[in-house]
Amino acid sequence: MHVAHVITRLIIGGAQQNTLLTCEEQHREYGDEVTLITGPAIGPEGSLIDRARAAGFRVIELDSMRRSIHPWHDWRSYRDLLAVLRELRPDLVHTHSSKAGIIGRYAAAKLKLPAVHTIHGSAFHFGQHPLAFRLYRFLERRAARWSDHLISVCDSLTDQYVEAGVAPRERFTTVYSGMDVEPFLNPPRSREDVRTELGLTDDQVAIAKVARLFNLKGHEYLIRAARAVADRNANVRFVLIGDGILREQLEQQIADSHLSDHFIFTGLVEPRRIPELINACDIVAHTSVWEGLARVLPQGLISGKPVVSYDVDGAREVVVPNETGFLLPRESITELSAAISALVESPELRERLGSTGRERFTDRFRHQTMTREIREVYKRVLENR
Repeated sequence: MHVAHVITRLIIGGAQQNTLLTCEEQHREYGDEVTLITGPAIGPEGSLIDRARAAGFRVIELDSMRRSIHPWHDWRSYRDLLAVLRELRPDLVHTHSSKAGIIGRYAAAKLKLPAVHTIHGSAFHFGQHPLAFRLYRFLERRAARWSDHLISVCDSLTDQYVEAGVAPRERFTTVYSGMDVEPFLNPPRSREDVRTELGLTDDQVAIAKVARLFNLKGHEYLIRAARAVADRNANVRFVLIGDGILREQLEQQIADSHLSDHFIFTGLVEPRRIPELINACDIVAHTSVWEGLARVLPQGLISGKPVVSYDVDGAREVVVPNETGFLLPRESITELSAAISALVESPELRERLGSTGRERFTDRFRHQTMTREIREVYKRVLENR
């Protein structure tokens, strides 16, 4: 089959890695004709465009497709995408991310092409301005009319969209966001070498947070909680993996809290380095206040690390209290400090929770499983058409 994937921008992020893995697997393992249509990867979050271009399938970059809302750019983006799809005439259009999802599904409907949309994170969510929340909810309801089927990366997102009146439950399928699990099971570099590179000593307990330094990612809560953890355990180090527009602001918050010696910034790293960095740490903390199902949670568990997360969206589907980690109230500080401290102080607890997570979720999050289940959705859509 010929599938055209449409995503707003190919930065280094969870939705983008999910999409790229799907394209690569369809092209390589199933022999599908794949076209990936994306906007420019502008910003400090890095780019996956070179990897996409090296994969052997068609990649089309539309300069008019930008992340921020801009009526002129958005109209141009729609017209440009319409022209590309009219020329390609794919069997099916698969859209990803909020803006590309709305524009892409509308263009597909105009051309009477089947359309599937993946919800990587809710378009209307906690932390949004009320007007933006209502606008995106309205747009998602409209866009659902142009969708043959909707894929959610976790059950929680399906629940949210059904409750918001976007579409009935039978039009959703959950397909967990897959990844290459082997590097998390067997990292390419030794734990000792990576810890030395990070400046970590043998007696230090390292807490990893993998996320763009961006709004709603919750770094500020981890920094606030770190004060009590460091007071109880001087040997803790917090490793912030990623970069973004908030770096200077976060560094200042850390300095104001007299915690500079306890934090390590890696800056922007290539996705292939995430397994070795998680393996070099002892605990994974995820303090985003909005996320579909953060890939770092299963990545941490597959690496055998316990996870601490706020109870947002799909986190509870992998963070099982007293089995794989700690699930905490959103924006909590005292509970976050206590959970991290409990793990820092008990190697046995870290081992038990991490081992359970690895056993339970390794196969569930293999990218081969994801691509197979996505193609099954495609087949049902095409047969119904």
